[in-house]
Amino acid sequence: MTELVVRRLLIDLETPFARHWNGGDAFRSAFFNALSMSFPRGEQYFIDSVRTGWKSLPEIERAAHAAEVQGFIGQEATHRRIHALFNGHLDKQGYSNRIEQRAKARIEASAHVDLRIHLAATAATEHFTALFADWMLRHPEALEGAEPRLQTLWLWHAAEESEHRCTAFDIYRAAGGNQAWRLRLFRLVTMLFLGDLLRQTVRNLWHDGCLLQWRTWRSAHRLLFARDGLIRSNVGLWRDYLREDFHPSQHDAARSQQWLRDHHAQFTVVGRPA
Repeated sequence: MTELVVRRLLIDLETPFARHWNGGDAFRSAFFNALSMSFPRGEQYFIDSVRTGWKSLPEIERAAHAAEVQGFIGQEATHRRIHALFNGHLDKQGYSNRIEQRAKARIEASAHVDLRIHLAATAATEHFTALFADWMLRHPEALEGAEPRLQTLWLWHAAEESEHRCTAFDIYRAAGGNQAWRLRLFRLVTMLFLGDLLRQTVRNLWHDGCLLQWRTWRSAHRLLFARDGLIRSNVGLWRDYLREDFHPSQHDAARSQQWLRDHHAQFTVVGRPA
């Protein structure tokens, strides 16, 4: 069981930020914006899936997971609120959030399916966010030139995603989820998540007038496909999820723990497991 605390981030998100807030780089800004646009709806889906799955467990299992689920819900609710504030600035800049619309439609269309399907989808997506989170903490240059408050926002979110990477996976297994559906949903989530993220990033770049610029795609290659880029360097860790004996705790979370220790002045703890 993982002890998860709920933190309140001490940064200003009322003040607007520049369109190319990520170091003046159009692609990095558009890509991170697309991620943020997916978060509020996605975080609520994760909360609902884990809460419903946890409530379905026998009483002794609910008790065993209660503190971790409480912390998970608190952290994800905080992420949802913070990114809603961030996205409010994107709205004012004229960006159209299609990734959220597609997620909403899928969630509504699948509302009737077995709760373990939702848990499997949540666990799969949490694996992606954990991989991205650890990569971010290893590569702070992905935010080079961004305002310190926005660097803090993204690295704090990354640290907490890595911290709670096991919760949905554990609830899925406790609820009787099997290996076949875990892998099936992981492959589906891979296709949908990456496809949606690419489409929203392209839409953001089109809105900026930067889609057809050479430097935009040079930055994309550097961020995603360079030897230590986000996608290329994480292929092996992505494949780990396909192993029958995989558990998220097998991936190192030391960078997350170190960042939270080193930057404790940037947040206050507002909730601990009961």
